Amino acid sequence: MKLLLEENLSSQIVRKIIDLYPDSAHIKNLALKNTDDSIVWEYAKTNNFVIVSKDADFYQRNLLYDQSPKFIYLWIANSPTVEIVEILRDNFDTICQFESSKSASILVLE
Repeated sequence: MKLLLEENLSSQIVRKIIDLYPDSAHIKNLALKNTDDSIVWEYAKTNNFVIVSKDADFYQRNLLYDQSPKFIYLWIANSPTVEIVEILRDNFDTICQFESSKSASILVLE
C-alpha cells in the first residue's frame, strides 16, 4: 500500500512508517509542494496512492467530485508528528481493509 502524505504533514512521517507502508511518499519528495490540490489528487489517482491529510479540502473533494483516489482524513487538531505516526501505525489493519474495499473511499481517523 502506498500512502501519499500532503504538505501539511511532516515529511518525517514517511520514514517512520515505511516498514508498514512501502512505497509511500510525501508530496515534497515528489516535487508537488505548493501545487493545487487537484494536481495532487490526479497524481495520487494515476499512481495508485491513498492520500493522507488533515486538510478538509481533500475530504470535500472526495465527497463532491470523484471518489478516486482513496482518502484518509486525519480528523485531529494540531498534533505532533509522533502522534500522527502512532495513528497510522495503530490503524494498520483498518487502513489495509479500507484500501482493499471496493466501496469505501474515505477513512476518518482520530
